[in-house]
Amino acid sequence: MAKILVVDDEADLELLIKQKFRRKIRENTYEFVFAQNGEEALQKLAENPDLDIVLSDINMPVMDGLALLSRLPEANPIVRAVMVSAYGDMPNIRMAMNRGAFDFVCKPVDFEDLDLTIEKTVNHVQQMRETVKAIQENNILKMYVDENVLNFMTRKEFENNLVANEVLEATVMFIDICGFTAVTEKLPANAIVGMINKLFDIIVHEIIAQQGHVDKFMGDAVMAVFRGNYHLDRAIDAALAIKERLKSVEETIAGDKPFKPEVAIGINTGEMVSGNIGSSSLKRLDYTVIGDAVNTAQRLQSAAKANQIIISEQVHEMAKESFQCTKIGEVSLKNKAKPVVIYEVME
Repeated sequence: MAKILVVDDEADLELLIKQKFRRKIRENTYEFVFAQNGEEALQKLAENPDLDIVLSDINMPVMDGLALLSRLPEANPIVRAVMVSAYGDMPNIRMAMNRGAFDFVCKPVDFEDLDLTIEKTVNHVQQMRETVKAIQENNILKMYVDENVLNFMTRKEFENNLVANEVLEATVMFIDICGFTAVTEKLPANAIVGMINKLFDIIVHEIIAQQGHVDKFMGDAVMAVFRGNYHLDRAIDAALAIKERLKSVEETIAGDKPFKPEVAIGINTGEMVSGNIGSSSLKRLDYTVIGDAVNTAQRLQSAAKANQIIISEQVHEMAKESFQCTKIGEVSLKNKAKPVVIYEVME
């Protein structure tokens, strides 16, 4: 469905648009949003980040269409503007094009021509969105996937050769943002996504600073893997840094309750299998680690309370000379026959 913002101070235009495009509105092909001037249009753009097209008049009070054109790249760099105006002389057309208009339709409007123009513009915007998405996915891949894996993925041997696995000693860390599920029930979708991405940026920065690898994002949690020399120490240093950084994040009001982001962290170290897990027929494979050590790290995170970094007694024996830890006691972890003694890593 294409979402279109119509900007015009003519009172009858909204009714006319709804009449002429009633079938496509009914079939959910087009959705229209209306504004009476450029200033109001900017507000609508902020409220509707999924807009595809702006159909704008030139001559309007408060803020005219040409001034709106100059503000569009800042308001929404993807959206494209089609000017719909009685001022169809060449100087106005050239001025609009120079300010970034995608097309120009003259009044009185030929609605068949306008419909074709909308279709053409929608196709252009959709292609832009797909390009941006591909770039984002490629950049994310480059950030979090080993370069050798990327090289493999570009070769014909993808399905046959992307099966090399290894057993390694590493440290796994699970970081859960506490209380975030409750926040999702109180805020709009765009606010939720913006907030969690900001928190993920903080977490990822500290993981990368300790040469860790972000394995995956799981809802409001992050899984990270640390390999190489002193992998356990680097994982714990990253966890402590994440806790410290989140202290500076301002409190947010979610509904009628304040939300101050805190994390619950579980860390475990040991032998695990590294490989590409998934479905080769779908070409969806995750370069990840699996094994009991990984599962235990997740169970330890589940046992952690807000603002706690939890490790097992076995890991404590490896870390006690470098980090101050406090014994919590025995807890029952899922799929563990016996209770596990856990420790909290302190500041």
